[in-house]
Amino acid sequence: MKRWTTALTTAAVLVGTTPATVAWGAGAPSHAGLRADLRPDGRAGAHAGLRADLRPDGRAGAHAGLRADLRADVNRDGLVTWADTTGEDSWSTRRGAIFLANVDDDERRCTVDPGELEQPGSAVDEKLAACNDAADERINGLRDRVDLAPLDVPGHRDLSRSSTGRLDLAPADKARIFDLSTGRAVTQLTANQLSRGVRLGLEGRDVLRDRSRWNGTVAVTLTVTDRGRTATDVVKLRVAPLMLQNDLQRAETVLAGKPNEGVGWPGEAPYPPGVPGEWEPFGKTLGQATRSSGAKLQFVQGTPGGWKDMWLQDTFEPATASMPAPGGSHTMRVLIRSGNVWDFGTAGDPLPTPRPAGRLLYRDLRGPDVGMVQELSPTASPVIDDLLNMGGNIETLPPYAGYPNGRVLYGAGERKPDPGFLELVTGQGFQAPLRIDTSWLAIGHADETTHVVRANNARGWTLAVADPLLAEQLLRDVQRKGAGAQRLFAGTNSPRKPTVDQVLADSKQLAANRQAAEHIDEQLAVLLRETGLRRDELVRLPVLFESHPVLPGLRAMTPGLVNGLSLTDRQFAAPDPQGPKVHGVDVFKASAERALRRTGVRVHWVDNFFWSHLGGGEVHCATNALRDTRSTDRWWLDQV
Repeated sequence: MKRWTTALTTAAVLVGTTPATVAWGAGAPSHAGLRADLRPDGRAGAHAGLRADLRPDGRAGAHAGLRADLRADVNRDGLVTWADTTGEDSWSTRRGAIFLANVDDDERRCTVDPGELEQPGSAVDEKLAACNDAADERINGLRDRVDLAPLDVPGHRDLSRSSTGRLDLAPADKARIFDLSTGRAVTQLTANQLSRGVRLGLEGRDVLRDRSRWNGTVAVTLTVTDRGRTATDVVKLRVAPLMLQNDLQRAETVLAGKPNEGVGWPGEAPYPPGVPGEWEPFGKTLGQATRSSGAKLQFVQGTPGGWKDMWLQDTFEPATASMPAPGGSHTMRVLIRSGNVWDFGTAGDPLPTPRPAGRLLYRDLRGPDVGMVQELSPTASPVIDDLLNMGGNIETLPPYAGYPNGRVLYGAGERKPDPGFLELVTGQGFQAPLRIDTSWLAIGHADETTHVVRANNARGWTLAVADPLLAEQLLRDVQRKGAGAQRLFAGTNSPRKPTVDQVLADSKQLAANRQAAEHIDEQLAVLLRETGLRRDELVRLPVLFESHPVLPGLRAMTPGLVNGLSLTDRQFAAPDPQGPKVHGVDVFKASAERALRRTGVRVHWVDNFFWSHLGGGEVHCATNALRDTRSTDRWWLDQV
């Protein structure tokens, strides 16, 4: 979602020896930069934007001889001024102009044919990704205009009528320049344009994908030729990085899947019978939790042949891209499609097909100020590795000392995500990645064991952690109170409802649970070392683990309480654990509520047992959120 912050800006323009003060109010801006031009007769020029074209001594610039003058918002104040000329031909974390990859669809011209949503192969996906505002050579309406980074060529009145200008981009395929007065792409400037001055807009054509192939910067060179003389000026800009949101930021829109008529899966679904099912209690309780936080709830209905792939968290990772604007930033959401590629053919004739559920994002979410990008391998990964190419395996630590934009957290180990997808997500340059070992988990996602929650400490946050030993201890407490006959999952339609006594008598179950505890401790050793958190700051939530019946590795036997959805920093939608009860109180629920209450977090319980838990995921896996990122949109500030 785009956000504009404008402020009342006042500039003193010296006309001769008389200062004239021009003030601009906070209206809908037509461009990300402002300028105040002087006309040849000395009065302020009537441009759609404003440019302060003054020398450091306060007089209007009057250069001797031929010159080329190209300007961008180098100092990142949202204005294009004389102050931007210093250091314009280089780019650093502290200074240099920024542009957006224009990958949204402001006029909603990129449509999706329903018949293509289940089509095998990658042709549909390539077509969908190729349609966006950067794919044509025009400005797609007024909303698209503000997605362009401002470039100015101030007027040079001493040029002859035979003078010419040329604009060159390097690399030429990463951006395009428009003349904002005509809305047309431009590479040549006429004598009239050079004399009067021209306002330009730079459109990024792609995001940063692989730093070994492109470092994200473009150089724009203006070459002016007149009467046998040539002058050049170079400005360097960088594409805005894709910045991942974090769970402390308020959810504006919560997304979840919705069933459809049809088989729901291409082939035999990898779930127990009847799963996913009981969508109504899931939708109702999720709706109650969402409404209590003030967020909007949007259901994404799957296709008849694919609606059982309802894992919205695992289908994409939300990000934003921002550039400076007057008084703040201009932001576009960019949804990163998960890097899953599946084989829809046979062993002898494979047919690599990007996960079809990802196409729903182009249908339902891409539009004005919401773009989509994907980085997909031409071949399918082994299933056990492909599980790591999902959004549930990509999390974000909020800002903390040394990391002003937070860090990307992901899981890997003996199993590894696709290199291209991983580079796209972790290689943007401003959220240093941090890896934990999740190979011991059957699914292998980072969100299965930890979740960021607010805290009353110096950094303002801590980690909620799945604690298998706490879960076992709670069961033993129930047993000691004489309630060992109480059943887990008693309030569900699950065919499996073991008693507390049965769980504690199962040596294999307890061995798997303790093995999970050891692996989580290894993860915590990394996280505590890298973040500076202390063990006594952690929020421990009871989750009982077991061996997965099909895949190698472990899974949550009881609903994974950490695998919930933060609605705000103080409201958490958690999976109902369906734990054993003592005197009518679910001991797992009570333990989680007490632990989170100490950090100021209220729990909303969501009934996801049949809809997602029995299928291998929880509330977090089956939902996603578009968050209010205004607190982190200005990623270029306070770099260290």
